[in-house]
Amino acid sequence: MSYYLEPNKDYRTDSLRKGVEFSQEEIRTDTAKHYDDCYWDYRTAWFDNENLALHYGYWDANTKTHSQALLNKNRILCEIAGIKSDQRVLDAGCGIGGSSIWLAKNIGCRAVGITVSAQQVAHAQRNAQRHGVADKVEFQVADFCRTPFPDESFDVVWAIESSCYAIDKRDFFNEAYRLLKKGGTLIACDGYATRREFNAEEWQAVMDCLNGWAVPNLSSAEEFQAGMEECGFTEVHITEATQEALPSSRRMYLTALWTYPMQVVMQALGLRKKAQTANFKVALAQWKVFNGGLARYYIFRAKKPA
Repeated sequence: MSYYLEPNKDYRTDSLRKGVEFSQEEIRTDTAKHYDDCYWDYRTAWFDNENLALHYGYWDANTKTHSQALLNKNRILCEIAGIKSDQRVLDAGCGIGGSSIWLAKNIGCRAVGITVSAQQVAHAQRNAQRHGVADKVEFQVADFCRTPFPDESFDVVWAIESSCYAIDKRDFFNEAYRLLKKGGTLIACDGYATRREFNAEEWQAVMDCLNGWAVPNLSSAEEFQAGMEECGFTEVHITEATQEALPSSRRMYLTALWTYPMQVVMQALGLRKKAQTANFKVALAQWKVFNGGLARYYIFRAKKPA
């Protein structure tokens, strides 16, 4: 039996939801709840006070540690986007502020981070204070498909493993296009499906990933590029970074294996929330998805015509 993953459809199920059609507000609440419920899982197993990252790292010949790889991802995206100190960046899906803070500290530009989680905003504001860049960054609760900002407010829109949360990615592209100044840059990176049809085992791994991260669907790289161009972006440049992301994927997988006994005991005692259990499952499933070639990792850069 084969299963087909349709684009622009919400595949999240009752592992986090009730299996019913959700409004846009309920979808935003669903996403925020995932990150709020799983904060301490990420804090203990993934990010530290320096990188503040909820994304995969970028491993190259000079990368020696997990933390370095997470910071290196910011550097790579910044170089590809060509971000300069006099520019203003929208960090669309900012998490706890890691990329915005890195940009302010290392490039000197101004950044505005948005997230659907009020708790993440509070974390990001504290982190900016601690890193001494509170005068260069600001954070607020907002949906990156419908922001409160005026037209042409930013030089760069930055989306690091966040655009996947838009059910129809074109909603995000249209808003990014509106917000960018003429000649502005959209930079985005994520995992992208390599095909639409899967067998039962593959389908389970893909669904565990979507439900575990509260993501509605996966776009293919071709669909992502086509969506950008349909919404007016030009000069789309694609950099594959699958090999550079795989060490992070493997680390996540091994961490889940090492903590499996703890997960089983805590779940049996009722000490794990549904979102945490789903998040544990995705740590195992995402390795199957990437290592099995069901998805590949890409960095996209596109321009709003001058």
